[in-house]
Amino acid sequence: MDNRIEIKDDRKENMIKEIKRYFFQERDEDLGDLAATMVLDFFIKELAPQIYNQGIEDAYSYITDKIEDLHAIKILKR
Repeated sequence: MDNRIEIKDDRKENMIKEIKRYFFQERDEDLGDLAATMVLDFFIKELAPQIYNQGIEDAYSYITDKIEDLHAIKILKR
């Protein structure tokens, strides 16, 4: 399995626009496409795997809890 996180081009373009908007509004910096792409690439490489793994852990816990709920409602023979 490939451990890289792939983002579709249209989503990546939108993310780059959002990064540029954020830097302009919050930091009064006018980032170019290259700089915004480098910021996005950093986040994808360094932070996204941690966020992704947390999502997996949260989903696992949720599903495990629901499976335990199924055991609680089973009908027992008398």
